[in-house]
Amino acid sequence: MTLLAILIATLSAGIGSVWLAALLMRLGVRGSRSAGAAVDAQHLLSLAAGALLATALMHLLPEAFEGGIDAHALFPVLLGGVVFFFLLDKAELWHHGHEHHHDHDVHHEHTNDPRDAHDHDLHGGHSHAPTRASGGWSVLAGDSIHCFGDGILIASAFVADLRLGIIAAISVLAHEVPHHMGDLVVMARSTGSRRVALMKVSMAGSVTALGGLAGWWLVAHLPEFLPYFLTVASSSFIYVALADLIPQLQTRLGARATLLQLVWLGTGIGLVALVSSLAHVH
Repeated sequence: MTLLAILIATLSAGIGSVWLAALLMRLGVRGSRSAGAAVDAQHLLSLAAGALLATALMHLLPEAFEGGIDAHALFPVLLGGVVFFFLLDKAELWHHGHEHHHDHDVHHEHTNDPRDAHDHDLHGGHSHAPTRASGGWSVLAGDSIHCFGDGILIASAFVADLRLGIIAAISVLAHEVPHHMGDLVVMARSTGSRRVALMKVSMAGSVTALGGLAGWWLVAHLPEFLPYFLTVASSSFIYVALADLIPQLQTRLGARATLLQLVWLGTGIGLVALVSSLAHVH
């Protein structure tokens, strides 16, 4: 039963986030500087950051500490996890091969495709300038590795508690939507077809289920390490929220726009709390 729940949740988070990203792009999601946008992509980033932080600090870490392991043993794991994901980020594996810099002019020297402006705004200045032949595959490779890791984290949460697994899966889905929007733009530019781009990114998203299967096997054979797995999952969520999502929100904004960011951040936290409370209802 647990394995079935893991597979359903990981497929929903991995592939569902891709299709939701494609739907939002079709509905008119643009970056915060795009006039007349139907939805501000920065709101999605705020929502995802709130969901990740709430999941890590309100659920995953408390569950890990209830496993009987001394806090002095778990906090070094938390610190090591943050450093580990930082190194993966530096290796351009964890965050889809995206480079975190704001070289807007250089980016637009590589292409005149108007969709690139969408991609640049969406990721707060991340540069996507791959070649037509190799850039798309590098994105898919990084995306697949990222999704495999997400699957392991979701599986660890499900083994600990069904409610916790659902919350983790929703948090993963929330933070993957903005990333997949950028991936779809890059892949569409690389392949020349939005349909092919959607298919390829969806295939990368399906790797989440493989990670879920691997995570279930690991935790089933090493149950005493479950608190450590949950702590590593927490470090991943905290790192993504603080090092990736929130820096993209640190732009000079007016009072109204800043208030909206806080509202969407609070909505992400509230969503996690709501799912938690509903899961307690029998």
